[in-house]
Amino acid sequence: MTTTLRPVEPLQRAADGTRSRHYQVCVNSRPVGAIHLGTSPAFGDSVARILDLRIDEPDRRRGRATVAVLAAEEVARGWGCRQIEATVPAAAGAALHLAQELGYVLRNRAMAKRLGGTPPELPAGNRVRPMTWAEFEVWHAEDAERFVRAWTERGVPEAAASAKARRDHEMLLPQGPDTEDMLFSVLEHEGARVGVLWLALREDSAWVFGVETDPAHRGRGHGRTLMRLAEAQAITAGRRALGLNVFAGNTPAERLYESLGYETTQYIYCKTLL
Repeated sequence: MTTTLRPVEPLQRAADGTRSRHYQVCVNSRPVGAIHLGTSPAFGDSVARILDLRIDEPDRRRGRATVAVLAAEEVARGWGCRQIEATVPAAAGAALHLAQELGYVLRNRAMAKRLGGTPPELPAGNRVRPMTWAEFEVWHAEDAERFVRAWTERGVPEAAASAKARRDHEMLLPQGPDTEDMLFSVLEHEGARVGVLWLALREDSAWVFGVETDPAHRGRGHGRTLMRLAEAQAITAGRRALGLNVFAGNTPAERLYESLGYETTQYIYCKTLL
């Protein structure tokens, strides 16, 4: 039997420059499912994304999804993509297994925690204050460097990573630290600055965009205090859920978040296209 992809629409171009296309998954010309392939709005045409994959129940567990993904990779190569990524819900065990079997590598994961109604107290000796504009300018430059380094270490071309850093900050922080619903805080412990927190307030939740302990003060529990601060700020603002992203391999951060009760909601896998 031959499994192929059959386009069901012309190649689509979105306003942000990304391309996408829907395909039927066919076995000997018989439709057995569908796959939606696109490029990344974050990294441009260098990175493809499997936006959706569905195999009809009667044809599952017969290798149809495996062949469909491999065929999608060939399409992505034809588009000039150097990487392909897929976001898999944490509960989708079969999809997680498929990604791993096909050589996709876990890049990062989204985690979340339901919050109570009482803001947690910070340990004694800690003080929180807003980040100043002068501090923000220094932080902004350093954060961009960290961002680009983190993504290039994971196979994203440097130009694409740099462009994403610029776009993200322009979109998320048009007024810098004064941007509405963006909270930038400096944590001080016994008078010394020990870390910073960037928290975004969304409609019904909050998101930790940045939590950073200063290098000279790491390993002393300040990361945990910063996360308690994030939860306190979210609860005070009326949000009852807090989310974040963590890169695979950042073991200290992964252990910290798990110990605080955060659970994985999505896994993001990627694969280099040779």
